[in-house]
Amino acid sequence: MKLQALIQYGFFLLLLTLLVKPLGGYMTRVFQGQRTFLDPLLRPIESLLYRVARVNERQEMDWKQYAVSFVFFGFCGTLLLYGILRVQRFLPWFYPAYQTTPLAPDLSMNTAISFSTTTTWQAYGGETTMSYFSQMVGLTAQNFLAGAAGLAVGVAFIRGFARQKTDRLGNFWVDLVRALLWVLLPLALAGALVLVWQGVPMNFHPYTQVTTIEGGTQTIAQGPVAALEIIKNLGTNGGGFFNANGAHPYENPTPLTNLIALLAIAALPAALTNTFGRMIGNQRQGWTLYAVMTALFVIGLLVCGWSEQKSNHILEWHAHLQSTSTTNQAGGNMEGKEVRFGITQSVLTAVVTSNGATGSYNSMHDSYTPLGGVVPLVNILLGEIVYGGLGTGLYSIILIALLGLLLAGLMVGRTPEYLGKTIGPPEAKMLTLYVLASPLAILPLTALAVATRAGLAGLATNNGSHGLTEIIFAFASSVANNGQSFAGLTANTPFYNLTTAVAMMVGRFGLAIPALALAGLFAAQPRRFGGEGAIRTDTVTFGALLLATALVVCGLSYFPALTLGPVLEHLAGFPSLACSGS
Repeated sequence: MKLQALIQYGFFLLLLTLLVKPLGGYMTRVFQGQRTFLDPLLRPIESLLYRVARVNERQEMDWKQYAVSFVFFGFCGTLLLYGILRVQRFLPWFYPAYQTTPLAPDLSMNTAISFSTTTTWQAYGGETTMSYFSQMVGLTAQNFLAGAAGLAVGVAFIRGFARQKTDRLGNFWVDLVRALLWVLLPLALAGALVLVWQGVPMNFHPYTQVTTIEGGTQTIAQGPVAALEIIKNLGTNGGGFFNANGAHPYENPTPLTNLIALLAIAALPAALTNTFGRMIGNQRQGWTLYAVMTALFVIGLLVCGWSEQKSNHILEWHAHLQSTSTTNQAGGNMEGKEVRFGITQSVLTAVVTSNGATGSYNSMHDSYTPLGGVVPLVNILLGEIVYGGLGTGLYSIILIALLGLLLAGLMVGRTPEYLGKTIGPPEAKMLTLYVLASPLAILPLTALAVATRAGLAGLATNNGSHGLTEIIFAFASSVANNGQSFAGLTANTPFYNLTTAVAMMVGRFGLAIPALALAGLFAAQPRRFGGEGAIRTDTVTFGALLLATALVVCGLSYFPALTLGPVLEHLAGFPSLACSGS
């Protein structure tokens, strides 16, 4: 791998690490009700919202009440967005000459669920489907609301470890409002201004018709792009204003906007590890989690970067073409990548977006080499444990840590505990539900797709092992509430609109509810530190256990599917290794 690429990767990780502590400390103050510099401006607004909504900010909830509020809020957001999409042609800023993709009931339903679960899976082209009203009032609003709801659940989960002998996890509505007003809104306003400065449009002008140099005509879409772009990343959503997402020059015109987007995606979820350490009174615990996240991040980055930068063995074996770096060519696999970002920034973006819940990629992963493309897929299958989404990333990696401690405790004959909380039978049941939820959604839905005409009809450009990878990626991305795809799959069909919607709801609620239940169980326990044989959870040994548990769980769940998909595709490039007929 080139030294220049390693320097860029190292610079990004350095910036991210420098942001962890200040952002983590700020969110700690926000969600513990401590004073911040924004209080004089925001406290009156917060109090007004509570009076209008009749919310008692001093009344906390148990995990069941918190979960019901979370689900109810998501349900209301889905219905509201569905209604907007169904009647968008009668609302302002709708241009029938340009918004030509019909928003059928199944596509509207899929999109509404997608944005209210932070998945922002887009089975449509934004500039040819959504009006400015739908983009701003519908999609952008849900990016704020759904992102804030996920952050609220993450904070409630932290309280389960920070508290003892109580069934209270906080008030969902209070956490939601504070996540919106103190965290997302200020960062979004500042970030949007920077994007406008860098050339991202923010207007309500009609689309522009121009004559090209060749004498043809071209339609240039415009609109309130900057407002959507910044919150799609901060809220770990990912849905782009344009079909090309982060590869579009209006969404992502410069290397600086690309860097801002990547930091916006990863900074808040990474900083939640510091918030976790502060709220439980032991920052070493938070730094241990961050170190494991970063180790997995670096592994994926190096593998993907190496694979995309090296020569393409399929071209060498079958077309006898050389794609290695020489004095006359940059080398590597540039298919599906923007020249202005190159392989280095494309790979960095692919790894950042696939590790979190934000699918705002700037290159087409469908065009990656088999080994390069398997990295984003594995990142998604790991379950948002590397930085991840707002709130979801933190509870995902902690749940994997609890599973590792449970298995280690069973092997040595000790009752496992984490931060003084015992992992007993009730807690083990919640862990089991969490671990099984994703594979029980991804694998059966994939099997259904490859076994039916409706599912196979989506493979418009590829079949075989690559086609299987496209289908697996679609359902894995939906369950992970990520939203990116291998673009060779035609997903705007009733079959995929329905099945991916089911996968999104499993990923949003099927994982969050067990996490909240587990937090409620831990909050009710007294804290017992230093039990005999207890494993220290702020050491390198524990970090290695956590990393190994994550990889083993992912491998046991998905290795056969990965073998039939990207691994087989890679081996098929070597005639001497490929199976007959593959």
